[in-house]
Amino acid sequence: MPPQRPPSGRPRRHQPAQMMPLPGRGSSPYDERTRPMGPRGDERPAGPPPRRPGPPPGRPMDDARPPRRRKRWGFGKVLLTLLTVFVVFLAGVWVYLEFSINRVDALADYSGRPVAAEGTNWLIVGSDSRDGLTPEEQEKLVTGSGNEAGGKRTDTIMVAHVPANSTKPTLLSLPRDSQVAIPGHGKNKINSAFAIGGPTLLAQTVEGATGLRIDHYAEIGFGGFAKIVDAIGGVHMCVEKPMEDTMTGIKIEPGCQDLQGPQALGFVRMRHSAATPRSDLDRVANQRKFIGALVSEIGSPGTLLNPFSLFPLLSTAPDALTMDTGDHVHNLVGLALAMRGISSGGVVTTTVPVTNGSAENWDKTKSKLLFDALKNDTEVPDSVILS
Repeated sequence: MPPQRPPSGRPRRHQPAQMMPLPGRGSSPYDERTRPMGPRGDERPAGPPPRRPGPPPGRPMDDARPPRRRKRWGFGKVLLTLLTVFVVFLAGVWVYLEFSINRVDALADYSGRPVAAEGTNWLIVGSDSRDGLTPEEQEKLVTGSGNEAGGKRTDTIMVAHVPANSTKPTLLSLPRDSQVAIPGHGKNKINSAFAIGGPTLLAQTVEGATGLRIDHYAEIGFGGFAKIVDAIGGVHMCVEKPMEDTMTGIKIEPGCQDLQGPQALGFVRMRHSAATPRSDLDRVANQRKFIGALVSEIGSPGTLLNPFSLFPLLSTAPDALTMDTGDHVHNLVGLALAMRGISSGGVVTTTVPVTNGSAENWDKTKSKLLFDALKNDTEVPDSVILS
């Protein structure tokens, strides 16, 4: 049978794809909710692919992005910041002290000077200088008139030996009335060397008498000593017996207490009282005891972490201390660290062996044993330790 043709005689054209409605949706071929169907009944997209939704009208494209979350500081970052600030602060303090401390040329070379031996030796001097003190301050500190030698003698002379090995450091007192040879001035009391030729002659005198080469020099006067003590709020000391100096009138009651500037100065100077029957020997023993407590107080967290103690201490130190021109702050820090064990027995504290209670003449045999031990960084024999 021949193919049927439409009435018009023209062949039947291919019919367009019909839009099949989705179940439950409208049946309009233009309904956006219907899916177009291909000639074989398969689905095909109708029109261009869907576009990504853009920003609302009137708003820039960037506003369509989600807001960034602010980064929170973690514990590690906070700790690092605090540590950086602390290091910068220490560096500033270090530079300030380095260029503010008083300097003297105390350790000049001379013919016949002892050669360097083991360890390091400090000459520590407490002078009775009244420079910078007003008459009112002198009266408060009971310093006296200072007529003798113009107020330029040394109430305290010590040698601090810091070993280069594991032996204990040593803090050695040289009684101020010790009769020794003063270069160019014959034999006299050791403290008169300071009055005659200042720190330089005193250092030469100590080196000649002990045979020890002095590597570093530190000096503090009456006013500076009292101000340092007051800056840290006093130094805690336990006084066993009532102390009353018949020369100065200073009184210190027995018991554990915080000694302030005037009392502290009286404690380390006192030798004319019933509590110091050995006179200068008892005084130098009290000086070593007080220095141990002072160093421990300065190095304690209560001082270093307390701005009300630390800042007054830092402002007072430059005017209170005098060092050799070749010394630096790190040398002083090393000394303080070495001397921290005075109160706990970690440092040997003694006086040069003497022949009698007047402390004018040294025992030559015992003194040599003591000085040789310091030269060689060996333990100081118990037989030469004088408390």
